[in-house]
Amino acid sequence: MHKLKKSLGQNLLIDKNIINKIISLEDLKNRNILEVGGGTGNLTGPIINNNVKNLVIIEKDDNFCKLLREKFINQKNIKIYNQDILKYNLNYTGLSKAIIFGNLPYNISTQILINFIKVKNWPPFYKKIIFMFQKEVADRILAKYDSKQFGRLAIITNFRLEIIESFKISKNCFYPKPDVDSKIIVFKPRAKIKYEISDINNLEKITNIFFTNRRKMINKPFAKIFKDYKIVAKKLKINLNARPSELSFEDYFKLTEYFEKTKKKHFS
Repeated sequence: MHKLKKSLGQNLLIDKNIINKIISLEDLKNRNILEVGGGTGNLTGPIINNNVKNLVIIEKDDNFCKLLREKFINQKNIKIYNQDILKYNLNYTGLSKAIIFGNLPYNISTQILINFIKVKNWPPFYKKIIFMFQKEVADRILAKYDSKQFGRLAIITNFRLEIIESFKISKNCFYPKPDVDSKIIVFKPRAKIKYEISDINNLEKITNIFFTNRRKMINKPFAKIFKDYKIVAKKLKINLNARPSELSFEDYFKLTEYFEKTKKKHFS
């Protein structure tokens, strides 16, 4: 077996039952597929067997790329790019209505997800994302407000994506066996977004300011963003004595929307 690189967070999914369960989450016939990290092709093979239209694989590891090209040499509808997914331009994939698969390296999984969320055109080129995360990261993505796990990741994810399914995967389903369990999360893009936020980086900026001190009341971060923060809080019906995790998704969305509309007037 190809020697795995610990630096790239490589843990291969080897349980065929779990692989089949993941593949069966969507009808893949005649669909465009993007796979993040093809590895040794454990997921790639079953994807191809579903008569997909096109399959694009982004794989950073040189040796894995070579292996995949040899393994699927007769498949004309596969394109394999030896690139880092974090540097790959997701705005120009050449795909439409794509299904995205990925057993993500634990150390960069959140940044990969954020990059897919931040694509320029919305609705995006993908119809569904099926990603595997370390359980602790997955729990932060799935977190609801007023919980210990609730924070920036859940807020940014829920702004543009709807979480439609998730299930746990035992660490025993991987080689080498990681220290923790994983979770599959299935996302789909929100067709309509209620709040008009033109730059998602502003949502990142505001949540970063609020969650820097997640145990303290929000009056100080509020004052950092808005000069007349008490008036703004009253207008938006936000309690300045609350802690960051006690604000809802909608509170952060309307805060960012208001910030964008009035930042020249209010920004401290």
